[in-house]
Amino acid sequence: MRKELWFGFSLMAIIVTSILVFMPWGHITNGHLGLLMLALIVVAIMLGFPTAFTLMGLGMFFAWLAYRSVNPDLAVQQVLDLMVQRGAFGVMSNDVLIAVPLFVFMGYLVERANLIDRLFKSLHLATAGVPGSLAVATIITCAIFATATGIVGAVVTLMGLLAFPAMLKAGYNVKVSAGAITAGGCLGILIPPSVLLIVYGAVAGVSVVQLYAGAFFPGFMLAGLYLGYIIVLAKWKPELMPPLPESERHVALPPLAQRLAPQHRNALAGLWRALTAGSGAAAAAKHTVLVQFFVALLPALVIIAALGITYQSTTAPVIEASTAGLVEAGGLVAAPVEEQEPTGLIGSPDAENADSGVQEPPTEGAKEVAPPAAAEAAKPEVAEKPAVAEPERLPVPTWFWIVCGVAIVMLAIRYWRLSWQRLEVFKMMLTSFFPLAIMILAVLGSIVFGLATPTEAAAVGAFGGCILAVVYRFIAHWQEADPKRRNIGAMVWSTIKELGVIVRESSYLTAKTSAMVCWLFVGSAIFSAAFALLGGQEIIETWVLSLNMTPVQFMMLAQFIIFILGWPLEWTEIIVIFMPIFIPLLKHFNIDPLFFGLLVALNLQTAFLSPPVAMAAFYLKGVSPSHVTLNQIFAGMMPFMAIQVFAIFLLYWFPEIGLWLPSILYK
Repeated sequence: MRKELWFGFSLMAIIVTSILVFMPWGHITNGHLGLLMLALIVVAIMLGFPTAFTLMGLGMFFAWLAYRSVNPDLAVQQVLDLMVQRGAFGVMSNDVLIAVPLFVFMGYLVERANLIDRLFKSLHLATAGVPGSLAVATIITCAIFATATGIVGAVVTLMGLLAFPAMLKAGYNVKVSAGAITAGGCLGILIPPSVLLIVYGAVAGVSVVQLYAGAFFPGFMLAGLYLGYIIVLAKWKPELMPPLPESERHVALPPLAQRLAPQHRNALAGLWRALTAGSGAAAAAKHTVLVQFFVALLPALVIIAALGITYQSTTAPVIEASTAGLVEAGGLVAAPVEEQEPTGLIGSPDAENADSGVQEPPTEGAKEVAPPAAAEAAKPEVAEKPAVAEPERLPVPTWFWIVCGVAIVMLAIRYWRLSWQRLEVFKMMLTSFFPLAIMILAVLGSIVFGLATPTEAAAVGAFGGCILAVVYRFIAHWQEADPKRRNIGAMVWSTIKELGVIVRESSYLTAKTSAMVCWLFVGSAIFSAAFALLGGQEIIETWVLSLNMTPVQFMMLAQFIIFILGWPLEWTEIIVIFMPIFIPLLKHFNIDPLFFGLLVALNLQTAFLSPPVAMAAFYLKGVSPSHVTLNQIFAGMMPFMAIQVFAIFLLYWFPEIGLWLPSILYK
């Protein structure tokens, strides 16, 4: 019997034995029924029953037991009302879940449009000089693909088809190759637009926008730790990841580059000479040289634009709102009250009175008519306003000049080393990496900076995925066609037909995935309601609080339980079943639900790489060559799992890694 089956049966045996031994069968209360329901759902899921319908079935049965203990005559009616109101209608009215199918649809479009194949090849050539270049390119591609999809199975499977054969052919160690693919593929759990974060936000009542902002730095920190480990290991033990031969790094040059390369080794200098003096460009059109020269200067132009925007924002003058004009226009009515200063709290009486200008009516016996002198003084006087001087800009901070110096040095090194081969690799990156990166940054940036809701940004991302699919399929037909026999109409028609197939398949898979998530929410709502009716939540809270744990101890216990549950259960089941148990306890221990959600996402990503039930390993095994064993994949994942555990401790020790960006953007 396989090891994972032994593990599953052993865990089920422990749960069943604990139920038989510790359950007070002579005097079972509703609280004991709640704990029994929690144990049975784990056993049923491990036996292979559908999670959503198992949740609904057990939830309705135990809810009926809870209602029956109070009023047997209305128990059935109350259970049906619970299923409709708390389950189906509650999920249908949850606006957050609308973003799930749209993000999933965007991911499937990107996956089926052959974008990732071009991206991996261009990154492979761009990182050819880095130790462990294929593994480095794999991690970067997985991070970008995970950002576009958020689906672990799709990323691991596709990268297993693209990168695994290439790494094995280049002589890479099987364990290292498998570890890089599985670890990189799991980045979609944490890096936005993660479906897990959407589900957690809906369950915990936390803003998905703030979760996305908080997950940026932890996700890319983890990807950076992976890259650092790969580079150090390749430098320390080059036999595990041998450098690529020169033939693998070669890029075919276009005719213009072939004519200019013998005269100028530096591409920028050669294009400049061809543009100004015509040297070597007798057979080349001037506009072609100009376009190539603009492409070569594109990094410098982008950096200069970014520095200019940064300069404008950091030195912009602080404009203080002046109330002098209000006092002049309002006279004594708008004059500040010296007796009591306003607190500034929204909704406080003093703030409301100060803002609206409403005063208390005169008390009985007070004079209602002001003296003539006071009335004359209260009249507004029209006076010529002095010219307002334009505010001066703030001084340039020191760090800006440091950034400028670093940017200048990097650009100088880049253009000094810009060969014709590197220019062609950069052009390949322009057609593969940057369009996808711009779409992802536009979608996530609009969410994080408050320009659009997650649902609106996901809709725009899905539309952008359709456009990218059309463009890349048309480019593929253009490159495959004979230059002398290209038929634009036929290529357009073939692209439209392929787009129809891509949209149909993506829509089917999106509907399948979204239905699974929505039914899980329905089952979870019924299950958690039944659990609360039986008093299970109250028992767990009482037990946890009786332990007198510190917040650190509670955090360690909760994360350890989630880590163990990540072995036999999917992340969806953990979020929808067990998060409603942990979330109410966070307030007692003064733990931010946003920070707890980031730790949970990072923890569940670790659980995906934890033998013996690591789902990422089985995804890769399904597409790997027959000689690659499951034990080799498990062994390759262990160092990356240790890196993830280290990242969890880093995030706990330095919470600002996840909380700094939300605190800056959403004060």
